[in-house]
Amino acid sequence: MNFKNLQLDFEQVRPWLTLLIIAWIITSLGLGWLVKSLLFIFGLILFLPIVLFFGLRWWLSKSIITDKCPMCGHEQTALNNSQFQCMNCGEILSVTNNHFQRFAPDGTIDVTAVEVQAKSLED
Repeated sequence: MNFKNLQLDFEQVRPWLTLLIIAWIITSLGLGWLVKSLLFIFGLILFLPIVLFFGLRWWLSKSIITDKCPMCGHEQTALNNSQFQCMNCGEILSVTNNHFQRFAPDGTIDVTAVEVQAKSLED
């Protein structure tokens, strides 16, 4: 048996022996809580982005409303319970009850015009 051959074998086994010694020291000192904490942190790093992705998709599906502008009929998208300006006509709109409504300050009376046919007095 050659000493050089033994030295090469030890270099291949050394990382595994180091890992085994570290694990033995941790378990003998009662540091299992440290290992559990590291596994918990690793689990958070692994699963938190997945949970956030699906949570954000769910929130967006509940919060984004698509409707037509009541003034010009242009279809738009906005967040629920918010105010925005129509990109087509410039009217300020508010989103309430999943529909767009024309925003009017308090005290404003919104009137809809109706066309009336004129009749002469002779008829």
